[in-house]
Amino acid sequence: MTNIILCGGSGTRLWPISRTLMPKQFVKLFSDKSLFQLTVERNSKLCKSSFIVSNSEQYFLALDQLEELNIENNKYLLEPIGRNTAPAIALSCMSLDYDEIVLVTPSDHLIKDEKEYEKVLNKAKEFASENKLVTFGITPTFAETGFGYIQAKPENDECTILNVELFHEKPSFEIAMHYLEENSKLSIQNLPLKYLWNSGMFCFKAGVFLDELKKYSSEIYETSKLAFENRQLLANNQIRIKHEDMINIPEDSIDYAVMEKSNIVKVIPSNISWSDVGSFDSLYEELPKDKNNNTINDNHISIDSKNNLVYGVERKIATVDIEDLIIIDTGDALLISKKGSSQKVKKVVEKLKETNSQLHNIHLTGYRPWGSYTVLEESTGYKIKRIEVNPGKRLSLQKHFHRSEHWIVVSGTATVTVGDEKRLVRPNESTYIKAGELHRLENEGKIPVVLIEAQVGEYTGEDDIVRYEDDFSRECKN
Repeated sequence: MTNIILCGGSGTRLWPISRTLMPKQFVKLFSDKSLFQLTVERNSKLCKSSFIVSNSEQYFLALDQLEELNIENNKYLLEPIGRNTAPAIALSCMSLDYDEIVLVTPSDHLIKDEKEYEKVLNKAKEFASENKLVTFGITPTFAETGFGYIQAKPENDECTILNVELFHEKPSFEIAMHYLEENSKLSIQNLPLKYLWNSGMFCFKAGVFLDELKKYSSEIYETSKLAFENRQLLANNQIRIKHEDMINIPEDSIDYAVMEKSNIVKVIPSNISWSDVGSFDSLYEELPKDKNNNTINDNHISIDSKNNLVYGVERKIATVDIEDLIIIDTGDALLISKKGSSQKVKKVVEKLKETNSQLHNIHLTGYRPWGSYTVLEESTGYKIKRIEVNPGKRLSLQKHFHRSEHWIVVSGTATVTVGDEKRLVRPNESTYIKAGELHRLENEGKIPVVLIEAQVGEYTGEDDIVRYEDDFSRECKN
């Protein structure tokens, strides 16, 4: 069985922790591990390999975090733009054998009951081997309006097999309460529940899914097939889809494209202690608490405060006589919300996008395949960054049109290329790159190179870059 891990999405409801270039699945929230790492660990015990679907930026985050787990020989599908789950799954399945059973999972869900998870997975494999499409329904515990619901119906009098009758979009609170009431009546009679949360996890043979996709969403199938035929095969088991092919694929979810239309869909009720960690309210429920039910945080000083989610790793956060709040501090942004209202955080992100702010997109610290950078100070006309380049890595050969750069090496020895000149720059030495000049930074040593970069110019955005050569298969100018 192959685990297809979907890494798309930016987790806007967990802003400012989650950003476009560091979405929630890669943030280390649980015992210094990310949701992505927990997903890989959990499924690697039950699947022979992982097939990771991501964009180019997320690929490098996934690669670094897999190296930490010492898990290798994974496959990667790199999408230039997201077209929702149906095309992502289709393109993955096209690279697998017809009879290969796949387990499709998001990368950002938390599952705590792994013994029960293994049981439902084995049941799913049985159905999948019989050419069924299987989805996993979570037993609702409250009237959640942020999830879709699956309406199930027993296939036989013994109620041992459940068919999917309908998929329901995220309901109003009143409708969600009605679902719970209907379930309660069935539970009293020891009958299977009628309404289940849609987990977004699936299991089927790769070829059977493609057959159903071709039958019910032929345009997605045909355009995905063409995109797959034109794919680029890169190093490290990477499959890259071309932008012009990807944009021609209709955007749709697996639910709309296939699951809601197919007549071979089964649902398995799954009591696996599942959470999609899709809001700060759900995150609060999963994090350890102190005696006053505040989330545990070494930077938090609490005076007569209780039932609060407090997150911050840089500054001290002091609270006095407050209850039931969400306080999130990331250095460049501060979020304060009432508990119960955190679904509205995505509206904040919409406001940020309207103002062309980059706060929805990047953190002060950004991670790259060669290392990382941290913005120390930024204002009109200049930006100051701390840059760390890992041993044996180098940045792309590049140029900027709107800024000049001053580099001061703090530790390690940097190999710097500027135009036709290549030289070593040691600690307390500096170099200067004029706007429009071709340059490259490289670490040929055994320890990280750390330098301070001062950018000066009319525009200092991260997108002012033209690459000419790159070790990481990113797009370059011919």
